[in-house]
Amino acid sequence: MSTITDNREETKNDVETSAVEQKKKPQGISLLALVMTLLMGIYFGIVLTKSEVVRWQRVHDMFLFNEAFMYLIIGVGVVVAMVSMLIIKRFQIKTIEGQAIDYKPKPFHLGVIFGGTMFGAGWAITGACPGPIYAQIGGGAWMALITLAGALTGMYLYANLRSKLPH
Repeated sequence: MSTITDNREETKNDVETSAVEQKKKPQGISLLALVMTLLMGIYFGIVLTKSEVVRWQRVHDMFLFNEAFMYLIIGVGVVVAMVSMLIIKRFQIKTIEGQAIDYKPKPFHLGVIFGGTMFGAGWAITGACPGPIYAQIGGGAWMALITLAGALTGMYLYANLRSKLPH
């Protein structure tokens, strides 16, 4: 009888210890990951600014097919992403926090056409997709704050309407 009681107490103590250990573990992203993300964001903003992809005229000329500059930049980005994914898969590279990177392709659906059309229209009107918005703001293009407000509103609407949208 005492063995059963002892086992129950051990199990109870293990559960309590596990709960205490979980409380001690930091939740969310580590400080190192946050700092690395900030540094990469600053670097990315500098690259976007120096390559002039944050200029409205460059984006406007791309959509009017007046110059190939932006298409070449996008093509380079696709090639870099492709090579990066091959390297990540080949060498089983892990995240900065040691987690495995698991690539799961997303299936094609009708929402991709609607979302892509809205994304492209917003890009053509504002001259910025989500990344360059921050570089534009950092470079003093204060009208990009309106673009940022629109992007945040769009994310909020999507989050709230997601169940009603085609997926």
